[in-house]
Amino acid sequence: MSEIATGTTSLLRASLSRTGKWAASFAFISGAVGDVLNPLGPFAAYIALVAAVAAIIIAVAMVLRLVLAAKAMPALIFATSAAAIAGGVYGIQQETNSQNGVIANLVPAVAELQQSLGIVSQKVAKIEQTVTETQKTVEEVKKSTDTVAKTAEQIASTQQQQTAQGAETQKTVEAVKQTTDTVAQKTEQIASAQQQQSAQGAETQKTVEAVKQTTDTVAQKTEQIASAQQQQSARGAETQKTVEAVKQTTDTLAAGQQQQRAQAEKLQATTEQIAASIDTIAKGFAQLSAQGGAIADPKRPDEFYHNARVYELAGDMLNARRSYLAFAGFDVDAIDPYTRFATLLRVQDGKAGAREVFGTLAEKAKAPSIKLVHLLQFDDAQRLDKLNAFIAANPDYAPAYFLLAQEFSEDRLGSQTLADKRSEAQALSKFVSYEKDGGLLKYFVDQTQLADWLDRSRSRLTALGDVLDPSRFVPTLTPMRSNAGWSMTISLPEPATAISWRLGDTGPFTDTGVMAMNDQRTGKPMPNPSFELPDSTAATTIAIKYLDIRGRETGPFDIRFDPDGALQQENKQILDQFWTSWIAFDSGGNRGLVYFTQMLSYRCAIKAVHYSLNGTALDKEIKMPPCDAKDPYAIPSDYQPYFKVKDDVKSMAVQVTYTDGTKSPVREYKRQ
Repeated sequence: MSEIATGTTSLLRASLSRTGKWAASFAFISGAVGDVLNPLGPFAAYIALVAAVAAIIIAVAMVLRLVLAAKAMPALIFATSAAAIAGGVYGIQQETNSQNGVIANLVPAVAELQQSLGIVSQKVAKIEQTVTETQKTVEEVKKSTDTVAKTAEQIASTQQQQTAQGAETQKTVEAVKQTTDTVAQKTEQIASAQQQQSAQGAETQKTVEAVKQTTDTVAQKTEQIASAQQQQSARGAETQKTVEAVKQTTDTLAAGQQQQRAQAEKLQATTEQIAASIDTIAKGFAQLSAQGGAIADPKRPDEFYHNARVYELAGDMLNARRSYLAFAGFDVDAIDPYTRFATLLRVQDGKAGAREVFGTLAEKAKAPSIKLVHLLQFDDAQRLDKLNAFIAANPDYAPAYFLLAQEFSEDRLGSQTLADKRSEAQALSKFVSYEKDGGLLKYFVDQTQLADWLDRSRSRLTALGDVLDPSRFVPTLTPMRSNAGWSMTISLPEPATAISWRLGDTGPFTDTGVMAMNDQRTGKPMPNPSFELPDSTAATTIAIKYLDIRGRETGPFDIRFDPDGALQQENKQILDQFWTSWIAFDSGGNRGLVYFTQMLSYRCAIKAVHYSLNGTALDKEIKMPPCDAKDPYAIPSDYQPYFKVKDDVKSMAVQVTYTDGTKSPVREYKRQ
């Protein structure tokens, strides 16, 4: 069972990678065709039912090993996809009550196509016509019934009149018999009575004929009603048959849906079993490693991997190679067996040989790990391009990020640029992020290999530090003002082979040129790290870019240049650095004079100077002339850079307040 679970794992993933796209597409087309043909019959249900049964048969055949799993897995994926999609189409049809199909309801052109191809069932139209005719017949029957009722009432009234007239005639005859003796006397009366009787007899004859006509009409109407009722009964029977057929179809589809749910549950269980297979292989490998020694008759993938490691460590490369190939035959999606196998092949056959072997494996296998290790056997730029393409296609395949980091590592490159370090740190950070919730375990059979990868990743990330912080690794610009103008010195975060600059936001860049010496870090002429600007340069932006040791352009970086602020900052830096020269007692033999020439020269950074003699009270102030931005270091000719002190002055304390508001420490100077 472990072997079946292992094979199912790799085969399912591989088949999903190769077969999933066309199987899903073909299944979708089948569902769409079934939906369009829905007026002729529930083809979507038929397709779902047939595909589900086929999937069950294939799965059972695979479990019983009646067919090769590698050949049957694509058919299983196709049957499962067809059952899922066709079942979904039928479910939507039932939910929306779409007799002509979901697509025909949404797309009028499909409905027209159904009509033009004769797909729309004539049976529906016939049923509608029959219902209409039945409705008309019912209305006619109702009218005929009303007419019969009225005619019956008329017949009853006429019969009553005829009965009354017959009784009256009978009485007249009896009166005639009784009055025979008086016939002569009453001749006129008899004649008059006979005339009345003749008139009544004619009227009675007319009534009888009217009754006869009414009876004939009633008989005809009765026949029509009976015929209509017979037709209605036949149509009702046909409608009943249709309803029963629909009910039977509904029951069939319901049973198919139940089977489909059962298949879905079985597929889910199979998927979970596949997901657990790598863990099973890893546990088996760990147990075998603890036992030691080669297995005489290996059958499971963990047993072949164990033997490969045993043979490899023992120097039996031929058997190690055979065991690795046997493991690869299971198409297990684990990275560490294939990276070790590739190392063995490169030692024996060189990179070209390893590339050839893994090329053959990659053509047959579905496991992404085999394809990943195959592309690692290419050279340099081609390998990096293929690796990036693999990650683009498989963005969540964690081991690929560790292998990508190696492409930018110091071990691989010898010397790293800042861009290389950032690329390495980004890839390693991505790889380590998958460790949460055991997200990396499923890619490794040998857990010690995973532990090694994680240790190396954390160690490198520590060494790389905050290389991913963009604000920490940008060029800086140090302006220095002279009487002739500005000298701009560029400081880069890494060795470069060329530097260029641009004043403002637009325009071409100017190369700084090279110096007459080589940079020992690059072995190439060192680029000139400085350039000059005139003293009239206004506040602006200076853009800096450079080429790293691999010739890749970095930048441009925009740096703000403020001449006034730069001059003040430069002067302040000099004053702080050379504070011992602020004051000079009795300089040049001029007894009794205190010189402050240095502070005067860099006065553009000074807001105020306070001092005191023989103490630190700082109760006096040296008034400085204003800063001349055009000639900042010149001392005005009418300004005296010293003042006189008495012989009893033994020391002097000074504190400078800078233009940025900061203050220097209180500096104390002793008189010699």
